[in-house]
Amino acid sequence: MDVCQPILNTGLRGFKVATTRISLVDGAAGKLVYRGYFVPDLAGRVSFEEVAYLLFYEQLPKKEELENFKKQLVSQRSIPPEVIAALKTRPKDALPMDILQASVALLAHHDPDTREYSREATLRMGIKLVAKFPTIVAAWNRIRNNNEPVDPNPDLDHAANFLYMLNGTIPDEELTSFLDTCLVLHAEHSFNASTFSARQVASTRAHMYSAIAAAVGSLSGDLHGGANARVMQMLLDIGSLDKIESYVNHLLDSGGKIMGLGHAVYKTDDPRAHILAPMSKKMGERTGELKWYEMSTALEKTGKKAFKERKGRDIFVNVDFYSASLYYYMGFPIDLFTPLFAIARISGWAAHVIEEQFGGAGSKPVLYRPSSEYIGDYCGPEECAFVPMEAR
Repeated sequence: MDVCQPILNTGLRGFKVATTRISLVDGAAGKLVYRGYFVPDLAGRVSFEEVAYLLFYEQLPKKEELENFKKQLVSQRSIPPEVIAALKTRPKDALPMDILQASVALLAHHDPDTREYSREATLRMGIKLVAKFPTIVAAWNRIRNNNEPVDPNPDLDHAANFLYMLNGTIPDEELTSFLDTCLVLHAEHSFNASTFSARQVASTRAHMYSAIAAAVGSLSGDLHGGANARVMQMLLDIGSLDKIESYVNHLLDSGGKIMGLGHAVYKTDDPRAHILAPMSKKMGERTGELKWYEMSTALEKTGKKAFKERKGRDIFVNVDFYSASLYYYMGFPIDLFTPLFAIARISGWAAHVIEEQFGGAGSKPVLYRPSSEYIGDYCGPEECAFVPMEAR
């Protein structure tokens, strides 16, 4: 093989593969838009249910529309007892994202809508998954800790119900409000890896559950999901404010990366980070331990300064940086940080599956079928001559 042959490995960066009406990420301006609405204008002012409705139906709901949508979600929160029984057979140390992905596939067996290829059936499946994701995650966390799952509470909204199912107690308004805002901020982010995975599978006319299972699998990878979990582990490893500078210098000297700084798209601070940071501070004050927030702000400042000095260019904070300490303050196990992301992002994933299969920005679907550039084999530029087994 010609080892000098150039390798083509773009990761599709910079390539536009489809049009969408769902969201816009303007990396240069640091803007994130859902269906025309600037996300910082939504965060803290509308509920996650309103955002899910917006992503599905292309407009913010009126009061009656929201109430009807919430009733749909409440009616679909429970998961089949057969799925609960299956979860109880899983090893207690199974990765939560693997459990979530497997549960999505299991849910498909119980939904007759998988047999109907229509926009209406696909929308129904999307709504069901938005409703059921919190139930799956909460049930698994209880099962692995030798506790019985808590049934959904129909009197609680989406965020409050998840906290209730997770802990068995009704949460207070502030904690619920913070989680609801986090779900709004993580609901959608255009053609990231997991969303593209969902759309690629959807382009084959596979049903919603197959597409979403693929998205969950994509999110489980270290290069996509889990960054905020690694931010929190980094903070735990550093341990104290006085060790931040030496940690950063050692990390950069060894060619490492400061988790939570840098993004594939944003060329300025992620607008979501500036909403999460004060929430982290507030939770630190609430718990009486500002340490993790103070370490985060110091790490951001030190990391940006060191990167600028070494690389001659700026680096920016992303959404994962402050969600780490915030989730930790809120009492979530670190390995549930990525499933929490999925509980929010299922709304965006489902909206993209619907758009991919039934349009919304032009005729669709077109089966994704990218091409590759073959760069040769071990026989050289020509095809290999077949050699029988006895002569090899």
